[in-house]
Amino acid sequence: MRQILDFNAQWRFAKGAAIPSTLPENWETVTLPHTWNAEDGQDGGNDYWRGTGIYAKAFPRPEADCVYIEFQGAAMTADVWLNGVKLCRHEGGYSTFRADMTPFLQEDNLLCVAVDNSANDRVYPQKADFTFYGGLYRDVSLICVPAQHFELLKDGTPGIRTSSRIEGKDALVTIETWQNEDVPVTITLDGQTVQANSQNGHARAEVRIPQVHLWDGINDPWLYTVIASLPSGDQISTRMGCRSIRVDPDAGFFLNGRPYPLRGVSRHQDRAGIGNALTCQHHREDLSIIREMGANTVRLAHYQQAQAVYDLCDELGLIVWAEIPYISQHMPGGRENTLQQMREMITQCHHHPSIVCWGLSNEISAGSPVTEDLLENHRQLNELCHRMDPDRLTTMAHVFMLETDSPLTQISDIGSYNLYFGWYLGELTQNDDFFDKYHREYPHRAIGLAEYGADANPAYQSASPERGDYSETYQCVYHEHLLKMIEDRPWLWATHVWNMFDFAADGRDEGGKHGVNQKGLVTMDRKIRKDAFYLYKAAWSTDPFVHLCGKRYEKRSETETDIIVYSNQSEVTLYVDGRLHGTQQGKTRFAWRIPLSASHTVEAVSGGSRDRMTICRVEGPVAAYRMQVAQTVVNWFDQDTFDPNCYSIRDKMGVLLQDPRTSAIVGRLMQQARKRRGDVAEATSGNAMLQRMMAEMTLESLLKQAGDSISAEAVLELNAALQKIPKTAM
Repeated sequence: MRQILDFNAQWRFAKGAAIPSTLPENWETVTLPHTWNAEDGQDGGNDYWRGTGIYAKAFPRPEADCVYIEFQGAAMTADVWLNGVKLCRHEGGYSTFRADMTPFLQEDNLLCVAVDNSANDRVYPQKADFTFYGGLYRDVSLICVPAQHFELLKDGTPGIRTSSRIEGKDALVTIETWQNEDVPVTITLDGQTVQANSQNGHARAEVRIPQVHLWDGINDPWLYTVIASLPSGDQISTRMGCRSIRVDPDAGFFLNGRPYPLRGVSRHQDRAGIGNALTCQHHREDLSIIREMGANTVRLAHYQQAQAVYDLCDELGLIVWAEIPYISQHMPGGRENTLQQMREMITQCHHHPSIVCWGLSNEISAGSPVTEDLLENHRQLNELCHRMDPDRLTTMAHVFMLETDSPLTQISDIGSYNLYFGWYLGELTQNDDFFDKYHREYPHRAIGLAEYGADANPAYQSASPERGDYSETYQCVYHEHLLKMIEDRPWLWATHVWNMFDFAADGRDEGGKHGVNQKGLVTMDRKIRKDAFYLYKAAWSTDPFVHLCGKRYEKRSETETDIIVYSNQSEVTLYVDGRLHGTQQGKTRFAWRIPLSASHTVEAVSGGSRDRMTICRVEGPVAAYRMQVAQTVVNWFDQDTFDPNCYSIRDKMGVLLQDPRTSAIVGRLMQQARKRRGDVAEATSGNAMLQRMMAEMTLESLLKQAGDSISAEAVLELNAALQKIPKTAM
């Protein structure tokens, strides 16, 4: 019989040590999951420790014919040693791998694992806007099996694979297994038992399910269980779902033959103070919050996530975009690693009905030109996906600077763009314009919105929010516009907010936080649901609620103030100091303007749902609600007099970069701002399309978005320096 033994406790750990010959008593004792970057990977400065950490564990020989060690994730490269013998090497930090310990086991054993997250030129990821935590950050187990057993080694296989085809009201399910001997395999599904003969270690059977119960997304995520057994008693099982999918360029995503618009979020696998060493309870809480908001899809970005996450998505009915960490920068020496990681992901995740597409890459052209080598890498990935899994689609997330006629956009079955107009560059309406133009020019291509978002620090509030102020208020303005844009374009096959949760990006130092990307709808510690969270809950959830925005904007200096309510109810009533202020009928967003003179209690009510807050009037703006940096200083210039015969921050970037005198000044400032945004910002700075976009924007506009990446003093000095340079030929 198969036994799976928890192997997480009593490991010894040290950074930068050699492989020991005996258990080091003076090393730190750790329990897995574990990462050595839980603190320094989240504090900013882009200086978290990247190197080789050594894990060691002593254990007695298990009572079993064969013993395998299973690692569900070791970031990023791992070498495994047992009693001084090297068992295996695995390159890639996000998928399961195993090693056969049987030939080298003794009565008393020492297992050592060297885990390395240092930079190299072949194992992805190497450049991205998130922290590359190191460590044995997922569960480790011993798998004890009889001599005759199902396959465990090849690409971390579960040993069993299922696929189904809907035929009228029935489903025809194909079950395949792999084992180390050619013996009969007994398979049970839906009360039916069949036997399949094994040839060259492979067995195949078909089972028809009459009147099949479909896996139907969040409406009815029905799962069947398949069990496979060998004469030795080794037994494995997997859950599966029967469903059909397709994507139409004009009508969007279809599930089981009907339109099923995919509207949801992306998710990173880390938390404040914990890093990526998450437990199953952490994963469950995350997906519970996603479902609370009403999302029906999640993009698991930008790498393979724990099997527990895919299992939960199956159970909850969340449609999944699964992808490998081929991201931000193409490495000519990394092609085999992308193919390996894709093979592992499909092998390990094929049975999950929640997964509908395999993501080939994310923003790969951001830091690399679209070369033939890059294109060929994607072609091979695309062919591999279709060879291993002809029933699912392939997709890519393209950086917003990638030209829509690039050959890269035509490789995968469907595509999506990451757009940040209204945050990093440009105006909110440019998102609408981009998709309308794309849909008009490429009517036969299915297109989606893979990323969109705006950073928000919940401490920052504003009565007049602007792009780049990092306020919770502007995040609402941004998402209100994008939500309407999406609702008006049902042909977008999938849309994913970036991001569900704030996450660590140690290269970032902005918006009042160090080492954190704050585009999440929920804070990194999961304690605060930002107001924009409730906007989507109002649009997507059916559980009745009302939410008053601006609770953290308690002290207000205006004599009249806006009260915004998000609700999925059709009518909301507002009370101020216990008195009826007004009732509105509408959808999602309800707004009132009320006088503000002292301290006031505001309550929103709809049926049995209610929400309350207290706000008060104060003299003058509260400094803690805004960044005291470039944003404020740029606004001061509205009252200043500019010499039109000299350069200033009101000139377009293209003009300033054409003159060598101003180009040098502006270039130094922009380099400073990019460093505060991390490696990806540095890598994208040479992108030709990005440079063309920026050339049409004024420096003033870019400075407003830069927030605290540029100091107030630097803005004043910059404009003063530009005003000394006349607009005349040199």
